[in-house]
Amino acid sequence: MINFIVKIIATLAASALITFQGSAQSLLRDAETEAFFREVSYPVFEAAGLTPQSVRIYLLNEKSINAFVTGGQNIFFHSGLIMAADDVDEFMGVLAHETCHISCGHRVRRGDAAVQAGTFSILSLVLGAAAIALGGGEAGMGILSAGQTVAQRQFLAYTRGEEAEADLAGARYLDEVGVSASGMIRFFDKLRDQEILAQVRQDPYVRSHPLNRTRILNLQQETADAIHINTPPNEFINERFLRLQAKLRGYLDPPRQTLRRYPPGDTSVAARYARVYAYHKALEWDLALAEADALIAVEPNNPYFYEIKGQILFENGRIDESVPILEKALELAPREPLIATALGQALVSYEDPEKMQLAIPILKAATRQDRQNTFAWFNLAKAYSWLELQPEASLATAERFYSAGAASQALVHARRAMDGFDTGTPDWLRAQDIMIAAEAAARDNPRRGRRRLRIGTTSATNSNE
Repeated sequence: MINFIVKIIATLAASALITFQGSAQSLLRDAETEAFFREVSYPVFEAAGLTPQSVRIYLLNEKSINAFVTGGQNIFFHSGLIMAADDVDEFMGVLAHETCHISCGHRVRRGDAAVQAGTFSILSLVLGAAAIALGGGEAGMGILSAGQTVAQRQFLAYTRGEEAEADLAGARYLDEVGVSASGMIRFFDKLRDQEILAQVRQDPYVRSHPLNRTRILNLQQETADAIHINTPPNEFINERFLRLQAKLRGYLDPPRQTLRRYPPGDTSVAARYARVYAYHKALEWDLALAEADALIAVEPNNPYFYEIKGQILFENGRIDESVPILEKALELAPREPLIATALGQALVSYEDPEKMQLAIPILKAATRQDRQNTFAWFNLAKAYSWLELQPEASLATAERFYSAGAASQALVHARRAMDGFDTGTPDWLRAQDIMIAAEAAARDNPRRGRRRLRIGTTSATNSNE
């Protein structure tokens, strides 16, 4: 299931939906969506010369059409971009573009460009101040203003070059993996309408990105002879993309809007997916379960269909019914940590020692596969606490806060864990590692220590520019 659903109704999110403090955005996590991202992105990453497993893709709850690279090898997509794409090739076009920002070293090179621009800006400040000191006030202010403008244009010219390079390199990656770059072109063409009103008063050079019409012309010219330029989207991959898109709409849009787009007469998998969330949000539990059962009937070996049914049952207090359904989901997808977390949460909710014993290995497996799964760590700590295993509970809590970027809280619980474990044991050493790292993080950035999570400095593209 799209694990966003839990956050709609209550606070017990098996999805580990994480809210970024200091930002209006939230991180959306869903097992099926993340599996899809991995499947379609890995060939592109390999074509770009990257190690696929080292690149992470995240989905943010943000309506604007945007994607960017930040903090090393992390690609972020806004939900608005996913919903704006007409097919999977349009999404792949943006993915390939962002991939170049990593493989082409733009983050490092942009820092060099900023230094050069800053040097020019500082020089203008020195010269302007000297002119003012000698009595040439107007001349000095003119030097200051001109220097700042030239420095800004110098840096923005560099970033426009980056974007043009990312377009063309991304198109090459796509052709190498058998995907048409026409999706990238179509997506840029779609964004042209957003520029029309602004272009009248806009200096095209005071932008970090080329105008979309320029990007389109360049791409059309460079891809005219590409092997796969006329290849249509892969039907199987595109169908899966449309399913994920429908799930996202069902989760984010009001139920009435979802049901207008996906009326009950539409029996496609995508439409049923969307209606599951619409009915769930509208508190129409029976209708939501009926759609989930219809999905299972179509594809009885699809783990995500069992996941969504199990989660609906769980959130309606029907825990005994939800557990075997979630067990079936995990049996079909044993390496999906978000599904394992949902099952672990259901077992922990019994607040029974025997169920806690069953939940612990499931949740430990989830955290081994996904160290940033804060909700799995939370439930694991709860299970340990119920069994009066306090050092283990403290260590799991320290892991939870550490993975969420809350250094101060992680430090407190890591120290408690160390006090409870024998010195030199693996758990004691892990607690010590967290303590040392948390101390350094809290010392280097005290404000970060008080936050649950924080987004790093953005260093790449805004796809609506």
